[in-house]
Amino acid sequence: MGTAHNSAKMGDIAETVLLPGDPLRAKFIAETYLEDVVQFNSVRNMFGYTGTYKGKRVSVMGTGMGCPSIGIYTYELIHMFGVKNLIRIGSCGAMHENVKLGDIVMAAGSCTDTNYAHQYKLPGTYTAIATFDLLRKAVDAAEKLQFPYVVGNVLTSDVFYDEEADWKRWKEMGVLAAEMESYALYCNAAKAGVNALAIFTVSDSLVIEEEMTAEERQTGFRNMMEVALEVAIQV
Repeated sequence: MGTAHNSAKMGDIAETVLLPGDPLRAKFIAETYLEDVVQFNSVRNMFGYTGTYKGKRVSVMGTGMGCPSIGIYTYELIHMFGVKNLIRIGSCGAMHENVKLGDIVMAAGSCTDTNYAHQYKLPGTYTAIATFDLLRKAVDAAEKLQFPYVVGNVLTSDVFYDEEADWKRWKEMGVLAAEMESYALYCNAAKAGVNALAIFTVSDSLVIEEEMTAEERQTGFRNMMEVALEVAIQV
C-alpha cells in the first residue's frame, strides 16, 4: 500500500535505492544505467524507478531539497517499503581550496545547523555518520574507476544563500563542503538500523566563487552516479 507521497506497493522498490534530489536526475539514471525499468512513483512529480544494474535489482528516486523533504521520503522508504541501503547522490559547495570542481565528496560524517535531531530528545548533540561498509565500498569504486574523491565531514544546512558567510566557521573545523540533506538521511537510517551513505559532486566552490559548466556537470555527475551504482550492486 502506498503513502501520501509514494504510490508504490510493497515489493516495487529494491532494498537498495539511489537518492538524487532532482526527480529528473532519477529519470536520467533509470534511462541511462538501468535495464527492465518500471516506474513506481510519480506523486508530486517525485519520480521513482526500479530496474537492474549488472544483474542486481536497484531503485532510484528523487527526494527534493532539504532535510524535511528527504526526511519524509527516506522514512517512508525504510519503514513502509523495506529499503535497507540508501545512497544519497547530489551536489555540494566546496569549502576548501583543495576540494576541486568535479571532485566526489564522500560524507563520512555530517554536521548541521538544522533542528532535525530534536525529535529524538537526546541529551546532547548527535553526530550523524555514514555506514562504514558503504563508505569503504564507495572509496574502492572511486579508486578503481580513477575518479578524484575526498572523504570527510560535510555541513547539512537549511541555508542556501549564506549572506553572513557563516560557512567559514565550519571550514575552520575541517568541514569539506556544504549541502542540504545528508544529516536527515543519516539520522533516519541510524534510528531504523539500516545503511546510509551520502556522496556528492562538487558543483561550485564557496572559496573561489566558481561553478561547473553544464558540460562539466554532465560528466562529473556521471562519475558520482557510477560510483553509487557500483556500491549498490555489492550490498
